[in-house]
Amino acid sequence: MKPSENPLGSEPVSSLLRRFAIPSVIAMLVSALYNMVDQLFIGHSIGVLGNAATNVAFPLSMVCTSIGLLCGIGGAANFNLCMGRREPEHAKSYVGSAISMLAILGVILCVAVQLFLRPMMLLFGATPDVIDYACTYTRITSIGFPFLIVTIGGSNLIRADGSPKFSMLCNLVGAIVNTILDPLFIFVFHMGMAGAALATITGQILSFALVVFYLRGFKTLPLSLSDLKPNMACWARIAALGATPAFNQVAMMVVQIVMNNTLTHYGSNSVYGSDIPLACAGIISKVNMLFFSFVIGISQGLQPIVSFNFGAQKYDRVKDAYKKAVFAATAISIVAFLCFQFFPRQIIGIFGSGSEEYLHFAERYFRIFLFFTFLNGIQPVSSNFFTSIGAPKKGIFLSLTRQIIFLLPLLLIFPYLFGIDGVMYTAPIADLAAASVSIVMVVREFKIMAELQKAAA
Repeated sequence: MKPSENPLGSEPVSSLLRRFAIPSVIAMLVSALYNMVDQLFIGHSIGVLGNAATNVAFPLSMVCTSIGLLCGIGGAANFNLCMGRREPEHAKSYVGSAISMLAILGVILCVAVQLFLRPMMLLFGATPDVIDYACTYTRITSIGFPFLIVTIGGSNLIRADGSPKFSMLCNLVGAIVNTILDPLFIFVFHMGMAGAALATITGQILSFALVVFYLRGFKTLPLSLSDLKPNMACWARIAALGATPAFNQVAMMVVQIVMNNTLTHYGSNSVYGSDIPLACAGIISKVNMLFFSFVIGISQGLQPIVSFNFGAQKYDRVKDAYKKAVFAATAISIVAFLCFQFFPRQIIGIFGSGSEEYLHFAERYFRIFLFFTFLNGIQPVSSNFFTSIGAPKKGIFLSLTRQIIFLLPLLLIFPYLFGIDGVMYTAPIADLAAASVSIVMVVREFKIMAELQKAAA
């Protein structure tokens, strides 16, 4: 297929966005459900300490996602940009290099976690009552990290190849298997945390197998083993364009670690104790991830459309795609905001019962910490937009605004001033500031595109 015939440059933007975003959303939902399903069954079998343990282990899931997006989105963006510029051989090199990056980094992470497991869990905020649960769970799930990372990154490459439905299928199969095996291993075989972890990695291995099956027959540009040979120049460019979503995940991980330690420290000085805030925050972060799955899925569906059309200098289509993606993400954000404000106790109840203090803290945390959820669709879509047009520095900066530039300093200051309640007021301020910066940067970029369009006319 010649680039000029590529549907990314000719089909209506709305239909393209639906075709690419819906499978991406489902794939992200499935990824979020991996953690939520474990949380749900662990909450009903082990209780608050089990929920706290999965929260302590959660930063490593973010590292896996970060690596997967670094290589997957970086490889996909370069692939689509090259195809838009009619450079098929370069496009092929980026796909092969991305696959090799995913495999190598996945193995390195697995080995590192096995070697330094207990110190990591303590660093991530584990209390004496939680540490053994967290180590049991993470020691097993870390074996699945290489499979998970290749699945996350490979799904983005499959989507860039014009197969968003197969990309979705790769994630869906693993999640279904995990959901079936979780209650079997936990309640029937009485395996506890180890059972939840085994269910998780079994699903991840099956998803990995589907990804490898597809990549062996990559349809746009067939790959050979020589394409998988590490290419440092390609790796550098992949890292540059994949840095935005990767840094966003790393930023979330850093904030999660600081959050866990802050909640444990200031919670111990409150009526809630240290374990209740840790468990509640873990559940709420997973629920919030479910909402963010829609937003991130839309932004990922936007990537091939924007990358190809920017490479082909079709700037009107680039702007149109961005506007439609932000509108869809904001509409979903409003629905999430209403759920978080009006049904917090019902949501937390899904993950097991607890004391009145537990439910009261969770209810307040939902309503205050997530107050500006209705703005949270703007920043992720905007940061991925800059990555997709080959402007990684802007994308990286924007991806760091909410978590690192705004939220992290507030997490260090507000709890010192206001105790455990100070944690809750950090997120609304960071959300508002990040959305405002995003809007300003995108408006400026649109003006630059208008000038480029005039120069090309």
